[in-house]
Amino acid sequence: MSVDYKRVVVSRIGGPEVLEVSTEPLPDPAPGEARVRVLAAGVSFGDVLARVGALPDAPKPPFTPGFDVTGIVEELGAGVESPAVGRPVVALLDGGGGYTELSCLPADRLVPLPEGVDPVGSAAAAVNYFAAHQMLHRVARVEAGQRILVHGAAGGLGTALLQLARRAGLEAYGTASKVKHALVGELGAVAIDPREEDFVARIRNLTGDGVDAVFDAVGGMSFPRSYRALRPRGHLVAYGVARAVRDGRRSRPVAVASFLFVKLAGLLPFGRAATFYTAGGLDESQPGSYREDLAAVMDLLARGEIEPVIAERLPLVDAARAHELLGRSAVSGKIVLICAAAEVIN
Repeated sequence: MSVDYKRVVVSRIGGPEVLEVSTEPLPDPAPGEARVRVLAAGVSFGDVLARVGALPDAPKPPFTPGFDVTGIVEELGAGVESPAVGRPVVALLDGGGGYTELSCLPADRLVPLPEGVDPVGSAAAAVNYFAAHQMLHRVARVEAGQRILVHGAAGGLGTALLQLARRAGLEAYGTASKVKHALVGELGAVAIDPREEDFVARIRNLTGDGVDAVFDAVGGMSFPRSYRALRPRGHLVAYGVARAVRDGRRSRPVAVASFLFVKLAGLLPFGRAATFYTAGGLDESQPGSYREDLAAVMDLLARGEIEPVIAERLPLVDAARAHELLGRSAVSGKIVLICAAAEVIN
């Protein structure tokens, strides 16, 4: 076994070029932790926001981004009895740290991977389908027959929302550039090009009185416009502020205004709600939801009831390339970083 491992580090706030590969000594798991040999790590737009400093709770450089990993348990720390050494697991990481070949993680964050599930597929599904499941069913609490609007519908989380929406019997609409409309249609949604038409007017024209929930990671003026697309008692679920990033730099005024709107929107006298969702943020108010929901998503994956759209499979050392592609919206679906161990195991 190698005594060193590689991880990707954000050396400073900036563009994709600040992602650097570092070689580190083998870590030992602390009590309550397990060391995991990472096979695959998902890349999310939240990683981009953390890299440019647009997330209020993002760690300060140097740090390793990445919120979801799949791997093999390699060693247990003191007091840990499960999951067993050699067991494939999946985990969501609260503070990032997924772009790595090895990670010492709290054992209670590790969810066993069902037999036969591909590590790349599980990394592609983990945070996106977990977040989509929670936003649909724990935050917006949608019911069969209701209508939703998904922004960035061809992206990793957008495609997850559409697949789960179809499974839940929802009427779905999704914004995406024209070249991605075919994918949005295949996932059962009506596609809208926000660059060529006013999505609020289009939604009103298609539905009469709006939608029951909007899922928006764009931010800026998109939040109040999404709010206007809601029916009475509808719910705006914000989960990112992509508009706060321009040319690899953070726009603090856009970020602050976006968060402020969501905070105040629930106080407006229109009977509509607004929530800013973060993956894993519900476990405190709804104990056990993390393990329950992540296990449910992995079960859906094992049964073939969801099929993650994988945009690219890139080596871990090409993380900067992954961020470059995400930054210019050049992908449909989820980018997954592959570690060398995955090639050996496969």
